[in-house]
Amino acid sequence: MFEKFGEFDSHEEINELAINLSNEGDTDSIYALAQENGIPREIAEMFIAGDAPEICDAMTAAIGKIDVECAALKPEEIMADWVEYIKACCFSDDEMAQAVRRKGKSLEGCIAELLKWSFGHQTEINEKILKAAKVTASRVTLGIPGMATAKRIIRNYYMGGGKK
Repeated sequence: MFEKFGEFDSHEEINELAINLSNEGDTDSIYALAQENGIPREIAEMFIAGDAPEICDAMTAAIGKIDVECAALKPEEIMADWVEYIKACCFSDDEMAQAVRRKGKSLEGCIAELLKWSFGHQTEINEKILKAAKVTASRVTLGIPGMATAKRIIRNYYMGGGKK
């Protein structure tokens, strides 16, 4: 991820580079910049054609970053649900979109926070449930956060304990 241009801290940084590349007439690099940051090719084409003043806004940059990270991490099941929550936040909350785009913040780091919480909050599963599930282990624990807790952990990770 981010091999050619590096990780950007904001959509403004991406736009600044895109404008500089455009001024140099380097459309190949604009396409590469878009691809590396998960920005759809159609948007890059609109930018190159002069139909869009910028290649991305905060939400597009954040969703693009998450999409690139997802391609590498391949989250499934509950982790995919967490990713969808993060994306929904980026659509509805500009501050969250900006926070997701920040250097040093990553989907990997966010999921790691959720996993840390999970291991620290394991609860023993009732014997009746084990029997109903035909689990023969003598002891089983589970520590997946509920959605309200997961939302709090996600927001705290990206926004540093800000808006809950």
